[in-house]
Amino acid sequence: MSPARPLHLDTTLAASERAELLLRQMTLEEKCGQLSSFLPWTFVNPDGSVLAGSVEKVLATCPPGHIAQLITDDPAQLAKLVGAVQQQFLTRTRLGIPALFHAEALNGPLAGGHMVYPTAIGLGATFSPDLVRAMSDLTRRQLRRAGIAHVLSPVMDIALDPRWGRVHETYGEDPYLAAALSVAYTQGMQGDDLREGVIATAKHFLGYAASLGGRNQASVDLGPRRLRDLYAYPFEAAIHLAGLASVMNSYSALDGVPVIFDREILTTLLRDVLGFDGFVSSDYDSLPLAVNAQKAAATPAEAARLALTAGLDVEFPVPYGYGEGLVELVRNKDLDESVVDTSVLRVLRAKFALGLFETPYPRETIDVRATAAEGRELSRELARRAVVLAANDTGLLPLPADRSLNLAVVGPHADTVLRQFPAYTFPAWREAVNGVMEGAAGTMAGAQTPEASWFTSILEPADPEQLARTRYGARPLGEEIGGFARSVTVEPGCGLIHELGDEAIAAAVRAAEDSDVVVLALGGASLWFTGDRTEGEDSDTADISLPVVQTRLAEAVAATGKPLVVVLFQGRPYTLPEAVRSAGALVIAPFGGPFGTSAVAEVLFGAVDPSGKLPYSVPRHTGQIPVYHHQPAGTGYRKPVAPHNPHHYLDMTAAPLYPFGHGLSYTSFELSEVSYGPEVPTDGQLTVSAVAANSGTRSGATVVQLYVGLRTAGLTRPAQQLAGFERVDLAPGERRLITFTVDASQLGCTGTDGVFAVRPSAGELFLGLDSDDKRLTGEFTLVGPVRALSGAERSFLSESGSTAVTED
Repeated sequence: MSPARPLHLDTTLAASERAELLLRQMTLEEKCGQLSSFLPWTFVNPDGSVLAGSVEKVLATCPPGHIAQLITDDPAQLAKLVGAVQQQFLTRTRLGIPALFHAEALNGPLAGGHMVYPTAIGLGATFSPDLVRAMSDLTRRQLRRAGIAHVLSPVMDIALDPRWGRVHETYGEDPYLAAALSVAYTQGMQGDDLREGVIATAKHFLGYAASLGGRNQASVDLGPRRLRDLYAYPFEAAIHLAGLASVMNSYSALDGVPVIFDREILTTLLRDVLGFDGFVSSDYDSLPLAVNAQKAAATPAEAARLALTAGLDVEFPVPYGYGEGLVELVRNKDLDESVVDTSVLRVLRAKFALGLFETPYPRETIDVRATAAEGRELSRELARRAVVLAANDTGLLPLPADRSLNLAVVGPHADTVLRQFPAYTFPAWREAVNGVMEGAAGTMAGAQTPEASWFTSILEPADPEQLARTRYGARPLGEEIGGFARSVTVEPGCGLIHELGDEAIAAAVRAAEDSDVVVLALGGASLWFTGDRTEGEDSDTADISLPVVQTRLAEAVAATGKPLVVVLFQGRPYTLPEAVRSAGALVIAPFGGPFGTSAVAEVLFGAVDPSGKLPYSVPRHTGQIPVYHHQPAGTGYRKPVAPHNPHHYLDMTAAPLYPFGHGLSYTSFELSEVSYGPEVPTDGQLTVSAVAANSGTRSGATVVQLYVGLRTAGLTRPAQQLAGFERVDLAPGERRLITFTVDASQLGCTGTDGVFAVRPSAGELFLGLDSDDKRLTGEFTLVGPVRALSGAERSFLSESGSTAVTED
């Protein structure tokens, strides 16, 4: 007689019931193992064969619940190794609980053989949630067929300080834009049914980008109202609109308490207030950081007790205090087993919801060639939409596309493609592995020392620059421009932060003098090791000026008097020297992936009309920071200039050089006929409409933006906040009616009583094409009783759409 099928394998039961049934069968060691992670080379050799020895004890007593960062050169190899590791969990452990593999997927899977998309700040510049959802949806399908069901993305931090090196991983400075894109990413990644989905992880909870001095992992000083109303906004939106299933902690200490030890943040705020019911994943090495750097715990055991009690469910990437460490805490009566059970249930519920017990292995044979091509046109379109035309005062752009020009393409971005692939892309990871193998220091916490023997076995030797060219078909800017010009001369002139010598500058100047137009390709680079970088993880700067060597080059080239177009490739704003500010045209582009340079070339020559919008404000000077558009009323450049002073500061204005949402086109757009209701009940809706028209001579796209500002008794609120946006494509002469419907609950805030509510308030609104473009304005009033709201009752994103306007 065959043994009875375990009840937890009954697929007719809910995931929560199955988790409870399985928990009852587990030993303390098995429970604690579910809350820890191991690296893949602990279990298998590079060829997929099984490791023996110490692994036997791990699998027999305290098998981990998670496997961290299995990165390979191609999808078939990835699926083979995932399957080999997973087989050990299913066949060599007592209960056969499958492991949950996690990966990075900020802008496509961090794995060889998959498409790369523009980095997150570039996705922000597109103002295109539909395309972000399409990107994460494809990424979901690719990862699930490889057996990976958990990603440590997206980054929902609100980046207000450009000194912080990780700005490019975010969607920018605005909480509404970040929420719109975070919701889209989460919906695409988790899918309509989590059995076919991949768990998204929102990071970093909470206020991580607000660290003191713009320093990575530094402390954060924020009050509870600002934490809830500003920094938690994208997280709360993703929880309620997309069913967000995982959250990752911030490394920082908030008001003196490391977030991993802060029950007020990880339980009271996250779960009780925001309504989160998934599991909390630790950022890599969070516990060692709390012990060794923040000095908030004396031992790994103490750190583990504090973290688990606070609400940190799982430790990544390897056990420091969790796993067997938790077993000892419970055995010694330093931790109640019920605390462990609570976190284990969260992990098991996720595994059952994902269908891992039914389909634990990679799902199909991988077609390597087909996988590499998936998403190609989507990546190209995102790269095009991410290019921002910041200035074109002389009408220098678009350049004629009749191959009549001799061009000089000068600068450190002129002849490279690798810098289009920042941290959290596969070429950058390959470069980091090479660098660390050669003795350089890694900058990603928890992953500074890759397993040399493993990676040398599974990775073919590769020059990352050539890999980016051959594997992804990426071409340098000089080559892309060559397809439009009569001739192109390329000279680097300087490195990103290092001089190449006087002769390099002289060669760049000669190339400029011999050209009709100069394209000066400047900007930054994000690396995962201590190479030639200007930004990235643990790569912050006190001064956000364009690097000195690039300024010297810009001044030398500008002195030739030749028509000058500056292209800035950057993941965060830089302050710009006069030689750049006075150029005939300025284009700002993100690290755009395989099609970053081709998208810029197409914009320069008018093959694509620029439609990108800045997802951050560009300061004039580092001393202006912060300079974000939603500053509180009466603060920063939202404070009126005093009568006795011509500027906000004695020496300059506090206003940015370019505001959030700014971006020009080669055609012109008009807004007219604004309409709205002057009174909005606190349980009602604000409906605003206007007509957008293309008054130019060519087709183009723009983003119509709605901003509101509220005067609420007893509070100073943002002088303005983005309340909706609508990207619209218009042919010459075409007119469309743009309508926004904003639920009053979207306009709520936390009051002096600590209650989130919609309150009677006087309001102002404006419609424009950037955050300072107040071409259509109005006033309205929120009327009615105070309406207290839970997260489940809130609206986070307005509804918008457009309809054609025909002449009578």
